[in-house]
Amino acid sequence: MKLDTKALRYLTTEDWRVLTAVEMGSKNHEIVPTPLITQLSGLRGGSGVHKCISTLAKANLIARMKNAKYDGYRLTYGGLDYLALHTHLKRQTLYSTGNCIGVGKESDIYVVASSTGAQLILKIHRLGRISFRSIKNNRDYLKHRSSASWMYMSRLSALKEYAFMKVLKENGFRVPEPVAQSRHTVVMELIDAFPLRQIQEVPDPAGLYADLIDIVLRLATFGLIHGDFNEFNILIREEQTPAVEEARNTETEDSESKPGITLIPVIIDFPQMVSVDHTNAEMYFDRDINCIKQFFERRFSFVSDEPGPFFADAKKLAGGPKSKRLDIEVEASGFSRKMAKELGKYMQEVGVDGDGRHDQIGHVEAGDPDTSSTSSIEEASSDGLLQDPGGNDSSDGLFESSKEDEAEAFHGQSDPPATNMAEVTLEENR
Repeated sequence: MKLDTKALRYLTTEDWRVLTAVEMGSKNHEIVPTPLITQLSGLRGGSGVHKCISTLAKANLIARMKNAKYDGYRLTYGGLDYLALHTHLKRQTLYSTGNCIGVGKESDIYVVASSTGAQLILKIHRLGRISFRSIKNNRDYLKHRSSASWMYMSRLSALKEYAFMKVLKENGFRVPEPVAQSRHTVVMELIDAFPLRQIQEVPDPAGLYADLIDIVLRLATFGLIHGDFNEFNILIREEQTPAVEEARNTETEDSESKPGITLIPVIIDFPQMVSVDHTNAEMYFDRDINCIKQFFERRFSFVSDEPGPFFADAKKLAGGPKSKRLDIEVEASGFSRKMAKELGKYMQEVGVDGDGRHDQIGHVEAGDPDTSSTSSIEEASSDGLLQDPGGNDSSDGLFESSKEDEAEAFHGQSDPPATNMAEVTLEENR
Protein backbone atom coordinates (compact mmCIF):
# COMPACT_ATOMS: atom_id res chain seq x y z
CA MET A 1 0.00 0.00 0.00
CA LYS A 2 1.14 3.53 -0.74
CA LEU A 3 2.27 5.79 2.08
CA ASP A 4 0.05 8.85 1.86
CA THR A 5 0.97 11.58 4.34
CA LYS A 6 -1.41 14.30 3.11
CA ALA A 7 -3.68 14.22 6.16
CA LEU A 8 -0.85 14.10 8.71
CA ARG A 9 -0.44 17.84 9.09
CA TYR A 10 -4.15 18.42 9.67
CA LEU A 11 -4.65 16.05 12.60
CA THR A 12 -5.22 17.73 15.95
CA THR A 13 -4.01 16.63 19.37
CA GLU A 14 -7.45 15.13 20.01
CA ASP A 15 -7.27 13.16 16.75
CA TRP A 16 -3.96 11.64 17.79
CA ARG A 17 -5.36 10.70 21.20
CA VAL A 18 -8.33 8.94 19.59
CA LEU A 19 -6.14 7.17 17.03
CA THR A 20 -3.82 5.93 19.78
CA ALA A 21 -6.86 4.84 21.78
CA VAL A 22 -7.95 2.64 18.85
CA GLU A 23 -4.46 1.14 18.75
CA MET A 24 -4.48 0.43 22.49
CA GLY A 25 -7.96 -1.05 22.31
CA SER A 26 -6.84 -3.32 19.49
CA LYS A 27 -4.62 -5.21 21.92
CA ASN A 28 -7.66 -7.08 23.15
CA HIS A 29 -10.37 -6.41 20.58
CA GLU A 30 -10.73 -7.19 16.91
CA ILE A 31 -13.16 -4.29 16.69
CA VAL A 32 -12.64 -1.62 19.34
CA PRO A 33 -16.02 -0.54 20.79
CA THR A 34 -16.71 3.17 20.48
CA PRO A 35 -17.31 3.60 24.27
CA LEU A 36 -13.89 2.04 24.91
CA ILE A 37 -12.29 4.46 22.44
CA THR A 38 -13.86 7.32 24.39
CA GLN A 39 -12.62 5.91 27.68
CA LEU A 40 -9.04 5.26 26.49
CA SER A 41 -8.69 8.64 24.78
CA GLY A 42 -9.45 10.45 28.02
CA LEU A 43 -11.43 13.13 26.19
CA ARG A 44 -14.50 14.66 27.77
CA GLY A 45 -17.70 14.69 25.80
CA GLY A 46 -18.77 12.04 23.34
CA SER A 47 -19.38 14.52 20.53
CA GLY A 48 -15.68 15.45 20.38
CA VAL A 49 -14.66 11.81 20.14
CA HIS A 50 -17.19 11.13 17.38
CA LYS A 51 -15.86 14.13 15.44
CA CYS A 52 -12.32 12.76 15.71
CA ILE A 53 -13.51 9.31 14.66
CA SER A 54 -15.15 10.82 11.59
CA THR A 55 -11.93 12.67 10.68
CA LEU A 56 -9.82 9.53 11.08
CA ALA A 57 -12.25 7.40 9.11
CA LYS A 58 -12.27 9.85 6.20
CA ALA A 59 -8.46 9.66 6.10
CA ASN A 60 -8.68 5.81 6.12
CA LEU A 61 -6.74 5.61 9.38
CA ILE A 62 -9.51 3.63 11.05
CA ALA A 63 -12.39 1.69 9.54
CA ARG A 64 -15.79 0.47 10.62
CA MET A 65 -16.37 -3.22 10.16
CA LYS A 66 -19.24 -4.41 7.99
CA ASN A 67 -21.94 -6.47 9.69
CA ALA A 68 -20.37 -5.93 13.12
CA LYS A 69 -22.44 -6.90 16.15
CA TYR A 70 -21.65 -3.63 17.90
CA ASP A 71 -20.50 -0.11 17.03
CA GLY A 72 -16.73 -0.04 16.79
CA TYR A 73 -13.65 0.55 14.66
CA ARG A 74 -10.41 -1.18 13.76
CA LEU A 75 -7.01 0.32 13.09
CA THR A 76 -5.88 0.22 9.45
CA TYR A 77 -2.32 -0.10 8.21
CA GLY A 78 -2.56 3.58 7.26
CA GLY A 79 -3.39 4.43 10.86
CA LEU A 80 -0.45 2.39 12.09
CA ASP A 81 1.79 4.20 9.57
CA TYR A 82 0.64 7.57 10.91
CA LEU A 83 1.23 6.57 14.54
CA ALA A 84 4.77 5.47 13.71
CA LEU A 85 5.49 8.63 11.70
CA HIS A 86 4.06 10.80 14.47
CA THR A 87 6.44 9.17 16.95
CA HIS A 88 9.42 9.71 14.63
CA LEU A 89 8.39 13.35 14.23
CA LYS A 90 8.20 13.97 17.96
CA ARG A 91 11.59 12.35 18.42
CA GLN A 92 12.87 14.55 15.56
CA THR A 93 14.04 11.47 13.67
CA LEU A 94 12.27 12.49 10.46
CA TYR A 95 11.21 15.73 8.84
CA SER A 96 10.05 14.83 5.31
CA THR A 97 9.39 11.86 3.07
CA GLY A 98 10.51 11.24 -0.49
CA ASN A 99 9.96 8.58 -3.11
CA CYS A 100 9.40 4.89 -2.65
CA ILE A 101 12.58 3.19 -3.92
CA GLY A 102 11.80 -0.41 -3.07
CA VAL A 103 8.77 -2.67 -2.85
CA GLY A 104 9.43 -6.07 -1.34
CA LYS A 105 7.28 -9.00 -0.37
CA GLU A 106 7.58 -7.98 3.28
CA SER A 107 8.15 -4.22 3.32
CA ASP A 108 8.19 -0.87 1.53
CA ILE A 109 11.31 1.31 1.36
CA TYR A 110 11.19 5.14 1.28
CA VAL A 111 13.83 7.83 1.13
CA VAL A 112 13.26 10.31 3.95
CA ALA A 113 15.10 13.30 5.40
CA SER A 114 16.00 14.20 8.95
CA SER A 115 15.53 17.65 10.48
CA THR A 116 19.16 18.41 9.49
CA GLY A 117 18.51 17.47 5.85
CA ALA A 118 20.41 14.19 5.94
CA GLN A 119 18.93 11.50 3.70
CA LEU A 120 17.80 8.32 5.46
CA ILE A 121 15.82 5.19 4.70
CA LEU A 122 12.40 4.43 6.17
CA LYS A 123 11.55 0.74 6.03
CA ILE A 124 7.90 -0.09 6.70
CA HIS A 125 7.37 -3.75 7.49
CA ARG A 126 4.14 -5.18 6.02
CA LEU A 127 4.20 -8.88 6.67
CA GLY A 128 0.49 -9.27 5.96
CA ARG A 129 1.00 -8.53 2.27
CA ILE A 130 2.27 -11.95 1.23
CA SER A 131 -0.16 -13.78 3.49
CA PHE A 132 -3.38 -13.07 1.69
CA ARG A 133 -2.77 -15.32 -1.30
CA SER A 134 -1.98 -18.34 0.87
CA ILE A 135 -4.87 -17.59 3.20
CA LYS A 136 -7.35 -17.24 0.34
CA ASN A 137 -6.22 -20.69 -0.81
CA ASN A 138 -6.04 -22.21 2.65
CA ARG A 139 -8.53 -20.83 5.14
CA ASP A 140 -7.48 -23.47 7.66
CA TYR A 141 -4.58 -21.22 8.59
CA LEU A 142 -7.00 -18.81 10.25
CA LYS A 143 -8.24 -21.52 12.61
CA HIS A 144 -4.78 -22.04 14.05
CA ARG A 145 -4.06 -18.41 14.80
CA SER A 146 -4.16 -17.98 18.56
CA SER A 147 -2.85 -14.48 19.13
CA ALA A 148 -1.26 -11.66 17.21
CA SER A 149 -2.36 -10.07 13.97
CA TRP A 150 -0.21 -9.27 10.96
CA MET A 151 0.26 -5.75 12.32
CA TYR A 152 1.73 -7.22 15.47
CA MET A 153 3.94 -9.52 13.39
CA SER A 154 5.11 -6.51 11.36
CA ARG A 155 6.05 -4.80 14.62
CA LEU A 156 7.99 -7.87 15.73
CA SER A 157 9.77 -7.97 12.37
CA ALA A 158 10.80 -4.31 12.67
CA LEU A 159 11.91 -4.77 16.27
CA LYS A 160 13.99 -7.80 15.34
CA GLU A 161 15.63 -6.06 12.39
CA TYR A 162 16.52 -3.00 14.46
CA ALA A 163 17.93 -5.09 17.31
CA PHE A 164 20.14 -7.19 15.03
CA MET A 165 21.25 -4.23 12.95
CA LYS A 166 22.29 -2.42 16.12
CA VAL A 167 24.44 -5.23 17.53
CA LEU A 168 25.95 -6.04 14.13
CA LYS A 169 26.95 -2.40 13.60
CA GLU A 170 28.45 -2.21 17.07
CA ASN A 171 30.56 -5.29 16.33
CA GLY A 172 32.07 -4.11 13.08
CA PHE A 173 29.76 -5.65 10.48
CA ARG A 174 29.04 -3.62 7.36
CA VAL A 175 25.33 -2.90 7.77
CA PRO A 176 23.29 0.33 7.55
CA GLU A 177 23.51 2.49 10.64
CA PRO A 178 20.24 2.01 12.59
CA VAL A 179 18.71 5.35 13.58
CA ALA A 180 15.34 4.64 15.19
CA GLN A 181 12.49 2.14 15.42
CA SER A 182 8.81 2.70 16.12
CA ARG A 183 6.06 0.11 15.81
CA HIS A 184 6.45 -1.53 12.38
CA THR A 185 9.00 0.95 11.01
CA VAL A 186 12.79 1.23 11.07
CA VAL A 187 14.80 4.32 10.14
CA MET A 188 18.34 3.63 8.96
CA GLU A 189 21.26 5.02 7.03
CA LEU A 190 20.98 5.38 3.25
CA ILE A 191 23.74 3.31 1.65
CA ASP A 192 25.22 4.61 -1.61
CA ALA A 193 25.44 1.20 -3.27
CA PHE A 194 23.87 -1.17 -5.78
CA PRO A 195 22.16 -4.50 -5.04
CA LEU A 196 24.34 -7.40 -6.13
CA ARG A 197 21.54 -8.63 -8.38
CA GLN A 198 21.94 -5.51 -10.57
CA ILE A 199 25.67 -6.02 -11.16
CA GLN A 200 26.52 -7.82 -14.38
CA GLU A 201 30.27 -8.22 -13.97
CA VAL A 202 33.00 -7.64 -11.40
CA PRO A 203 36.78 -7.43 -11.90
CA ASP A 204 37.52 -10.11 -9.32
CA PRO A 205 34.66 -12.61 -8.79
CA ALA A 206 36.84 -14.88 -6.66
CA GLY A 207 37.72 -12.04 -4.30
CA LEU A 208 34.12 -10.89 -3.90
CA TYR A 209 32.96 -14.49 -3.41
CA ALA A 210 35.57 -14.97 -0.69
CA ASP A 211 34.41 -11.78 1.06
CA LEU A 212 30.78 -12.96 1.08
CA ILE A 213 31.63 -16.43 2.38
CA ASP A 214 33.74 -14.76 5.05
CA ILE A 215 30.72 -12.71 6.14
CA VAL A 216 28.63 -15.88 6.53
CA LEU A 217 31.37 -17.52 8.60
CA ARG A 218 31.94 -14.40 10.69
CA LEU A 219 28.23 -14.23 11.46
CA ALA A 220 28.39 -17.86 12.59
CA THR A 221 31.36 -17.00 14.81
CA PHE A 222 29.07 -14.57 16.60
CA GLY A 223 26.30 -17.19 16.83
CA LEU A 224 24.16 -15.93 13.94
CA ILE A 225 22.90 -17.09 10.54
CA HIS A 226 21.45 -14.50 8.17
CA GLY A 227 18.77 -16.85 6.83
CA ASP A 228 18.19 -14.94 3.57
CA PHE A 229 21.70 -14.23 2.33
CA ASN A 230 21.36 -13.73 -1.41
CA GLU A 231 21.88 -11.22 -4.22
CA PHE A 232 18.79 -9.23 -3.18
CA ASN A 233 20.05 -8.57 0.34
CA ILE A 234 23.67 -7.76 -0.46
CA LEU A 235 24.65 -4.24 -1.50
CA ILE A 236 27.93 -3.54 -3.27
CA ARG A 237 29.61 -0.22 -2.54
CA GLU A 238 32.55 1.06 -4.56
CA GLU A 239 35.55 2.50 -2.73
CA GLN A 240 38.89 3.70 -4.02
CA THR A 241 41.81 1.86 -2.46
CA PRO A 242 43.72 4.30 -0.20
CA ALA A 243 47.14 3.48 -1.69
CA VAL A 244 45.93 4.12 -5.23
CA GLU A 245 44.21 7.33 -4.18
CA GLU A 246 47.40 8.63 -2.61
CA ALA A 247 49.38 7.75 -5.73
CA ARG A 248 46.74 9.44 -7.86
CA ASN A 249 47.12 12.69 -5.90
CA THR A 250 50.87 12.76 -6.46
CA GLU A 251 50.96 11.68 -10.10
CA THR A 252 51.47 14.07 -12.99
CA GLU A 253 48.71 15.11 -15.32
CA ASP A 254 50.27 13.09 -18.12
CA SER A 255 49.99 9.84 -16.19
CA GLU A 256 47.58 7.30 -17.66
CA SER A 257 47.15 5.25 -14.49
CA LYS A 258 43.56 4.59 -13.46
CA PRO A 259 42.24 4.65 -9.90
CA GLY A 260 41.70 1.23 -8.32
CA ILE A 261 38.21 0.32 -7.11
CA THR A 262 37.47 -2.00 -4.22
CA LEU A 263 34.01 -3.60 -3.97
CA ILE A 264 32.70 -3.51 -0.42
CA PRO A 265 29.68 -5.75 0.39
CA VAL A 266 27.04 -4.41 2.79
CA ILE A 267 24.36 -6.74 4.11
CA ILE A 268 20.74 -5.77 4.74
CA ASP A 269 17.39 -7.32 5.69
CA PHE A 270 17.54 -9.21 8.99
CA PRO A 271 14.01 -10.40 9.90
CA GLN A 272 14.95 -14.00 8.97
CA MET A 273 18.17 -14.04 11.01
CA VAL A 274 18.41 -16.98 13.43
CA SER A 275 20.78 -18.35 16.04
CA VAL A 276 23.19 -21.19 15.31
CA ASP A 277 21.25 -23.07 17.98
CA HIS A 278 18.00 -22.85 16.00
CA THR A 279 16.33 -26.15 15.16
CA ASN A 280 16.76 -25.54 11.41
CA ALA A 281 20.09 -23.71 11.69
CA GLU A 282 21.94 -26.10 9.38
CA MET A 283 19.28 -25.73 6.68
CA TYR A 284 19.46 -21.93 6.85
CA PHE A 285 23.27 -21.95 6.80
CA ASP A 286 23.46 -24.30 3.82
CA ARG A 287 20.85 -22.27 1.97
CA ASP A 288 22.83 -19.05 2.47
CA ILE A 289 25.99 -20.69 1.13
CA ASN A 290 24.21 -22.30 -1.82
CA CYS A 291 22.51 -19.03 -2.79
CA ILE A 292 25.90 -17.36 -3.16
CA LYS A 293 27.43 -20.31 -5.00
CA GLN A 294 24.55 -20.55 -7.45
CA PHE A 295 24.43 -16.82 -8.12
CA PHE A 296 28.17 -16.56 -8.82
CA GLU A 297 28.04 -19.56 -11.14
CA ARG A 298 25.00 -18.19 -12.99
CA ARG A 299 26.02 -14.52 -13.20
CA PHE A 300 29.84 -14.54 -13.22
CA SER A 301 30.55 -18.12 -14.37
CA PHE A 302 32.61 -18.58 -11.23
CA VAL A 303 32.75 -21.89 -9.34
CA SER A 304 34.86 -22.22 -6.21
CA ASP A 305 37.40 -25.04 -6.12
CA GLU A 306 36.83 -25.54 -2.39
CA PRO A 307 33.75 -27.39 -1.11
CA GLY A 308 31.69 -25.97 1.70
CA PRO A 309 31.96 -24.29 4.09
CA PHE A 310 29.87 -26.64 6.20
CA PHE A 311 27.64 -25.87 9.15
CA ALA A 312 29.34 -28.33 11.50
CA ASP A 313 32.65 -26.50 11.09
CA ALA A 314 31.05 -23.06 11.32
CA LYS A 315 29.17 -23.86 14.54
CA LYS A 316 32.43 -24.76 16.25
CA LEU A 317 33.47 -21.15 15.81
CA ALA A 318 30.44 -19.76 17.67
CA GLY A 319 31.22 -18.22 21.03
CA GLY A 320 34.96 -18.75 20.68
CA PRO A 321 37.55 -16.90 22.76
CA LYS A 322 37.77 -14.05 20.23
CA SER A 323 34.03 -13.56 19.76
CA LYS A 324 30.77 -13.25 21.66
CA ARG A 325 27.24 -14.52 21.14
CA LEU A 326 25.23 -11.74 19.53
CA ASP A 327 22.10 -13.92 19.48
CA ILE A 328 22.18 -13.84 23.28
CA GLU A 329 22.81 -10.08 23.29
CA VAL A 330 19.77 -9.45 21.09
CA GLU A 331 17.59 -11.54 23.39
CA ALA A 332 18.85 -9.56 26.37
CA SER A 333 18.18 -6.26 24.57
CA GLY A 334 14.42 -6.83 24.44
CA PHE A 335 13.66 -9.08 21.48
CA SER A 336 12.76 -12.12 23.54
CA ARG A 337 12.84 -15.79 22.65
CA LYS A 338 9.05 -15.82 22.77
CA MET A 339 8.86 -13.03 20.19
CA ALA A 340 11.33 -14.84 17.96
CA LYS A 341 9.29 -18.03 18.19
CA GLU A 342 6.04 -16.24 17.28
CA LEU A 343 7.64 -14.47 14.32
CA GLY A 344 9.42 -17.61 13.14
CA LYS A 345 6.21 -19.64 13.25
CA TYR A 346 4.37 -16.99 11.26
CA MET A 347 7.09 -16.78 8.61
CA GLN A 348 7.17 -20.54 8.25
CA GLU A 349 3.41 -20.90 7.92
CA VAL A 350 2.86 -18.14 5.37
CA GLY A 351 6.04 -18.62 3.35
CA VAL A 352 8.13 -15.57 4.24
CA ASP A 353 11.10 -17.85 4.53
CA GLY A 354 13.52 -16.48 2.00
CA ASP A 355 11.47 -17.04 -1.16
CA GLY A 356 9.89 -14.59 -3.57
CA ARG A 357 10.73 -10.90 -3.83
CA HIS A 358 13.16 -9.14 -1.56
CA ASP A 359 13.64 -5.64 -0.26
CA GLN A 360 16.17 -3.24 -1.74
CA ILE A 361 18.00 -0.34 -0.13
CA GLY A 362 20.31 2.02 -1.99
CA HIS A 363 20.31 3.42 -5.51
CA VAL A 364 17.62 1.14 -6.83
CA GLU A 365 14.38 1.65 -8.62
CA ALA A 366 11.20 0.39 -7.04
CA GLY A 367 10.70 -3.27 -7.66
CA ASP A 368 7.73 -4.57 -9.56
CA PRO A 369 4.98 -4.36 -6.97
CA ASP A 370 2.67 -7.29 -7.00
CA THR A 371 -0.59 -5.65 -7.97
CA SER A 372 -2.56 -8.75 -7.18
CA SER A 373 -1.19 -8.68 -3.65
CA THR A 374 -2.14 -5.02 -3.28
CA SER A 375 -5.70 -5.64 -4.32
CA SER A 376 -5.80 -8.59 -1.95
CA ILE A 377 -4.81 -6.30 0.89
CA GLU A 378 -7.72 -4.01 0.22
CA GLU A 379 -10.07 -6.97 -0.07
CA ALA A 380 -8.81 -8.51 3.14
CA SER A 381 -9.07 -5.17 4.93
CA SER A 382 -12.75 -4.97 4.11
CA ASP A 383 -13.17 -8.48 5.48
CA GLY A 384 -11.37 -7.68 8.68
CA LEU A 385 -8.48 -10.06 8.04
CA LEU A 386 -5.93 -7.57 9.29
CA GLN A 387 -7.00 -8.27 12.85
CA ASP A 388 -7.06 -11.34 15.01
CA PRO A 389 -9.71 -13.43 13.21
CA GLY A 390 -10.66 -15.19 16.39
CA GLY A 391 -11.73 -11.95 18.01
CA ASN A 392 -10.57 -13.24 21.37
CA ASP A 393 -8.57 -11.39 23.98
CA SER A 394 -4.87 -11.93 23.55
CA SER A 395 -2.49 -11.76 26.43
CA ASP A 396 0.26 -10.80 23.99
CA GLY A 397 -1.70 -7.93 22.49
CA LEU A 398 -1.71 -6.92 18.88
CA PHE A 399 0.82 -4.12 18.94
CA GLU A 400 2.22 -3.72 22.45
CA SER A 401 3.35 -0.15 21.83
CA SER A 402 6.24 0.86 24.01
CA LYS A 403 5.50 2.92 27.09
CA GLU A 404 7.42 5.76 25.46
CA ASP A 405 5.15 5.62 22.40
CA GLU A 406 2.00 5.70 24.51
CA ALA A 407 3.34 8.42 26.79
CA GLU A 408 4.11 10.60 23.80
CA ALA A 409 0.69 10.01 22.29
CA PHE A 410 -1.08 10.84 25.57
CA HIS A 411 0.99 13.86 26.50
CA GLY A 412 -2.12 15.98 26.60
CA GLN A 413 -1.70 19.74 26.49
CA SER A 414 2.08 19.47 26.08
CA ASP A 415 1.60 18.18 22.54
CA PRO A 416 2.31 20.74 19.81
CA PRO A 417 -0.86 22.42 18.51
CA ALA A 418 -2.12 21.55 15.05
CA THR A 419 -1.11 24.94 13.66
CA ASN A 420 2.55 24.17 14.37
CA MET A 421 2.39 20.61 13.06
CA ALA A 422 2.64 21.81 9.45
CA GLU A 423 6.06 23.28 10.24
CA VAL A 424 7.53 19.99 11.37
CA THR A 425 5.31 17.41 9.75
CA LEU A 426 6.13 15.10 6.88
CA GLU A 427 5.64 16.61 3.46
CA GLU A 428 3.29 15.04 0.98
CA ASN A 429 4.88 12.11 -0.80
CA ARG A 430 5.34 13.24 -4.36
